[in-house]
Amino acid sequence: MSIFTRSCLMGALFTTILTGPAFAQDGAKPSDAVDPFIGTGGEGHTFPGAVAPFGMVQLSPDTDTSCVIRTCYGHAAGYRYDDPTIEGFSHTHFSGAGHSDLGDILVMPVSGDSVPMDPGTPAAPGYRSRFSHATEVAKPGYYAVTLDGPGVRAEMTAGTRIGVHRYSFPKGKAAHIVVDLRSSLYNYPGKILWSGLHMRDDGVLTGFRETRGWAPGRKLYFAMRFSAPLVGHALVNREKDIAYKGFQGPGRGSDALAEKLGQALEARLDFGQLDAPLEVKVGISGVDEAGALANLDSEPGGFDAVRTKTQGDWDTALGAVKFEAAAPMRRIFATALYHSLLAPSVWSDSDGRYRGPDDQVHQADGFTVRSTFSLWDTFRAEHPLLTLIQPEKTNTDIVRSLIASQRHSPDGILPVWQFAGRETWTMIGYHAVPVIADAYMKGIGGFDADAALQAMVASADRASYGGLGEYIQRGYVPIDKEPEAASKTVEYAYDDWTIARMARRMGKTEIAERFEKRAGNWRNSFDAKTGWLRARLANGAFRTPFDPTAINYGSDYTEGNAWQYSWFVPQDQAGLFRLLGGDAKTVKKLDAMFEFDNSKVDYSHAEDIAGLIGQYIHGNEPSHHVAYLYNYAGAPWRTQERLGQIVASQYGAKPEGLSGNDDLGQMSAWLVFTALGFYPVAPGSNEYVIGRPFLSQATLALPSGKQFAIRTDNLSDANPYIRSVTLNGTPLTRSYLRDDEIRQGGELRFVMGAQPNKAWGKGAKARPFSSSTAGSNGPARKGTRRRGDDPTTRR
Repeated sequence: MSIFTRSCLMGALFTTILTGPAFAQDGAKPSDAVDPFIGTGGEGHTFPGAVAPFGMVQLSPDTDTSCVIRTCYGHAAGYRYDDPTIEGFSHTHFSGAGHSDLGDILVMPVSGDSVPMDPGTPAAPGYRSRFSHATEVAKPGYYAVTLDGPGVRAEMTAGTRIGVHRYSFPKGKAAHIVVDLRSSLYNYPGKILWSGLHMRDDGVLTGFRETRGWAPGRKLYFAMRFSAPLVGHALVNREKDIAYKGFQGPGRGSDALAEKLGQALEARLDFGQLDAPLEVKVGISGVDEAGALANLDSEPGGFDAVRTKTQGDWDTALGAVKFEAAAPMRRIFATALYHSLLAPSVWSDSDGRYRGPDDQVHQADGFTVRSTFSLWDTFRAEHPLLTLIQPEKTNTDIVRSLIASQRHSPDGILPVWQFAGRETWTMIGYHAVPVIADAYMKGIGGFDADAALQAMVASADRASYGGLGEYIQRGYVPIDKEPEAASKTVEYAYDDWTIARMARRMGKTEIAERFEKRAGNWRNSFDAKTGWLRARLANGAFRTPFDPTAINYGSDYTEGNAWQYSWFVPQDQAGLFRLLGGDAKTVKKLDAMFEFDNSKVDYSHAEDIAGLIGQYIHGNEPSHHVAYLYNYAGAPWRTQERLGQIVASQYGAKPEGLSGNDDLGQMSAWLVFTALGFYPVAPGSNEYVIGRPFLSQATLALPSGKQFAIRTDNLSDANPYIRSVTLNGTPLTRSYLRDDEIRQGGELRFVMGAQPNKAWGKGAKARPFSSSTAGSNGPARKGTRRRGDDPTTRR
């Protein structure tokens, strides 16, 4: 089947994306179009709860925290849309991660005389409760649901370092709160190393816990204040599985203590019958309980005040992109933009203190520390997007946080996959490097460029990390020395190229030349005879047997196979295409990837492999740039067709609206860029490859205060092709934009049509950056942990 025929057959799907009434954001708040439920079904792994932009607190319902190792993948965010019960509301969550952890400080309201201290099961609930989606409301910074069991209306909002609960209890029934420090996402015996609860004289409950989960030795502290006085409480240690017999009266017995320490702690908090909703305000900290108290006081006001401020913060952040789109693209795009603004989250306290990867407390001077870095995913589009739609300070904070982490790291390496200041060693590469280089190349300042470059080089020269010693010595990672060697070789080569780019710009010639040479190492694992990236042995031979469709964790490739990874040369696609035999053969191979018959392959064992279009796997990141590669072969109209196919089949305005993990905003950032009409195939190149727009209008409010407008004429499912492009009224015949062209402000205008303009972007000079055609400016670590690995066996 030809691509054009396939495109026509996709028309019905395009209709769901492109038709419907136009929507102008000028008449509504930007947050009104967001649907936080998108991605909470299927394997999107997003959460619907309350969070501020990049907030430290993510206050959200957990529908199941009882899963154990190897069964938690579907509950990585704590909430699954198809679950019938809510166990409680905890204060920390990942958005779209492929691994599960967090779920700290579970709070659940209970009404009446009997107070169960265990969640029970969906079939036999304890403090767990059934609920109906009909009673749920989710908006940026706000979540609400009615809990059927206690008859409580539960509302959540959040500030940067605080979360606020509001519970409306039924009249005539006693109000209670259960705080369960045993509860966690990705649970297993012994995960809680130590915890504490302290009831202070002023009625404020503080506490802490240390866990040995995905990030070993993670510490979190909290402070909890209530709008009504306590009439009783109990602090309980369940380590010895003492059956809860029910308390005869509030505060009676030895459990009514001011402090309790142990590994299985709970608190029961009694408020009697209330005439007004109960507000529970919680501050968290990675430093100490004093930090949690200070954070609690740093954001004043009750529920309504916090909600109003956070909604305003969301409207400001989302308002950086004003757009018009048909339904349901309006909701899909707005939600993707929202998901792109959740991480990397704030980690330092209001006084600037933070806990680093060395488990020591440090002081940030003049910047806010960020953590939650899923860098293997987010270097591709999430971080480049933030450089355009967030204030420069946000990007400066990110870079300074990366540099500070490397400085305090016992391993001397930039973050790989970090959260709560702790390293997980999940995924491969040293992809903090392109994040820093991309920011520097775009002129983002406020950080020490020399210190940044030193941190980048130190990471790239860390011989004990992920086969780097072999890579430096041989020019490739040998598969008989290191798993996933083919992927590591090409990812290291790309990262090296970004070091060279930054060093060259800084005038560091010796560093630039060394890493420019290393950037060509991708060729050492590319088998020109077969046309595949392949793993090589230490003796130089390619490993056999070889199957380009095989996906097996710990083998030659990382979460992928030769089909996906053979295209990963962002810095020199032209060089790759020459090895493939030129433009025509490259286009043919790209077509074969998208049109591959998967009927004889089985990827059911590979939980991250989702969203397949042939061997293109949109639900996982190694494929994300591939549809744009037709531009490098002089056939941008093929890119336009493929993008229509991907957007129509991989995104939707429903809970199952993400085909795979959102991965801390990467899946969403891909959609934001693609809908605007361009994408950063090679961060660090200062170029964006033009695809095709999916919005009728958009205006970017740039960090400089200037605006960049995108206008699309004749956009409809009947007109999927670019007929012409103008930039500030001048015809644009090349298939890429430069970063400075966007930052200068102006207007990019697309004219769409029913037939492709095959001449547009075809010539060699019209194609995006490749290093080979644009010049050169243009003790062993424990191993690379895969997401989903058992943290108890890879310590």
